[in-house]
Amino acid sequence: MVRTQIQLREKQAKQLKKLASAQHKSMAEVIRQAIDYMITSKVGFDIEERKKRAVAAAGRFHSGASDISERHDEYLVGAYRH
Repeated sequence: MVRTQIQLREKQAKQLKKLASAQHKSMAEVIRQAIDYMITSKVGFDIEERKKRAVAAAGRFHSGASDISERHDEYLVGAYRH
């Protein structure tokens, strides 16, 4: 293992300590698990990868409405009401 040092906000440190205690793990182990999750999950995509995915998705779906660019806010509100 490689030793490293990080700085946490007071609230983060308190919550991390409680979480580690509840799981019967060290704070370091909880941090390692969080890092592993970020590395292996889609949350960990870098910004360039996100841009590529957004560009690839653009234009691939059809709503059937011809005025989306003018009324997008109205459509969005309607979508969240359902």
